[in-house]
Amino acid sequence: MNEHQRAGFARVIAQAPGPGERCLPALLHRQAQRYGERRFVEIDGCELSFSQCRDEAARFAGSLQVAGVSRGDRVAIMLGNRVEFIRAFMGCLWLGAIAVPLNTALRGAQLAHPLHNSGARLLVTESKLAVHLAALSAPALERVWWVDDPPARLPDGIHCQPMPAGADPLCLQSFAPGDPCAILYTSGTTGPAKGVIYPSEQLYWWAALMAQMSAITAKSVSFTTLPLFHIHALSSLVQCLIHGARCIIAGRFSASRYWAQAAAAGATHGCLVGAMGSMLLAQPPSTDDRAHTLHTIFASSLRSSVWAEVSARFGVPRRVGGYGSTESNAVFFADSGWEVQGQMGHVVPGFQAQVVDEHDCPVPDGHAGQLVMRADIAFAFASGYWGHDKATFESWRNLWFHSGDLVVRATDGRFRFVGRLKESIRRRGENISPWEVEQALISHPAVSDAAAFGVPSALGDEEVMAVLVLRDGAQLGPQTLLAHLDGRLAHFAIPRFIEFADKLPLTDTGKIQRTLLRERGVSAATWDREQAGWQVSRA
Repeated sequence: MNEHQRAGFARVIAQAPGPGERCLPALLHRQAQRYGERRFVEIDGCELSFSQCRDEAARFAGSLQVAGVSRGDRVAIMLGNRVEFIRAFMGCLWLGAIAVPLNTALRGAQLAHPLHNSGARLLVTESKLAVHLAALSAPALERVWWVDDPPARLPDGIHCQPMPAGADPLCLQSFAPGDPCAILYTSGTTGPAKGVIYPSEQLYWWAALMAQMSAITAKSVSFTTLPLFHIHALSSLVQCLIHGARCIIAGRFSASRYWAQAAAAGATHGCLVGAMGSMLLAQPPSTDDRAHTLHTIFASSLRSSVWAEVSARFGVPRRVGGYGSTESNAVFFADSGWEVQGQMGHVVPGFQAQVVDEHDCPVPDGHAGQLVMRADIAFAFASGYWGHDKATFESWRNLWFHSGDLVVRATDGRFRFVGRLKESIRRRGENISPWEVEQALISHPAVSDAAAFGVPSALGDEEVMAVLVLRDGAQLGPQTLLAHLDGRLAHFAIPRFIEFADKLPLTDTGKIQRTLLRERGVSAATWDREQAGWQVSRA
């Protein structure tokens, strides 16, 4: 980060409106007065102007009040990317209720847990999703509103009805900067998902700082295909709210239609995460490849080699990125140095970061340790985990948020991601980063994507297993792959088990679901180098 960029972030912080004006309902009201009927957000052909969005929020808040929902009550929202999500989310905030966006893929116990944990009194959902409520236990849930056709099955003992068309609009309320506005649930990779408590200001600062990273202005058109229950998509929406820009939200990511959709939207800014870049590159060449106006993509988790191909083929000149977790904020910024795998960038003004050992003592530059962070800006980080005081204390101990990420700080102040502490594979006394194993695997030209994880060992710890996806038309044998890894990985990190697959299980945001792969483990299709007699070099 150069001095000009650092000064830009400092200016965003210094020139921000007062605390009361940073709360999203007040921000929406002010921007509606300023921009009126200017187009604001469009989802699958449904469009809201700034003033329409404000009015819809006020009417939805009125409907909530009529239904007995009060300030501080939780309202679950389980919707795909559709305009009703915007109405419900903004309406909750307008009233002072706490919005609880839920992943639309949740089923069974995974769905029951956040409903039970949050104590949501009302659920707004779609008929195809409401049918999954029938067998669940959610003691606090009193009402279900569906936004489309009546569901085929409905839960017993809960008042169910179509979402009200809108009551009399509720007057804008006053809010304190630290009032919780939302609970966002983590992926729960190491246990039940935890509900991250979001003050309204946290959403504001996510958006304000990410907008500075991407250079969003009033003339920008932001295009996202990410789900609205995720912070990236919510941030895109609020970025455009802050700057009076236009936000186009697709129903879902489609590799075959992405560039055509971006072109139709007149998009200037986009966002790619996880495997999206590789999925775009796997599409056959098309006249849509460069028939767009995208000039900046936020793509922090895209591999450098993949970005180079995306930029060259699709003609997008600028990539920006950074790092932040659901609990923190846009703490790091990078717009160069992508040739270094895991590049996170420099710490953004307004935040602090350290790399520490297991005793929370800083480690020297160049050594891996856990990333801890804190904010100089009030309420820029989450307030804790809903109903989970122990986890809150553990994660925020010593006045630092403990990310659970292994990182390295370079002498020039840049941070580099190495892996997740709890995903680390323990093999014969050695801790192995799955991420580093994956980087070595995908360095082979035949490999499109890879996942590394630990499976039980007869010796009582773990063995390294890898599942790989090959590029179209490529062929690769396990022995050839292991020869490629020799010298690129420590001998103890070279996978014992190798399996090839057509695709990897991914979350809605493109992250590998290692938990599913780990639970399935070794199968009849898995190659075992020890059974094959392949010897690992220790040179």
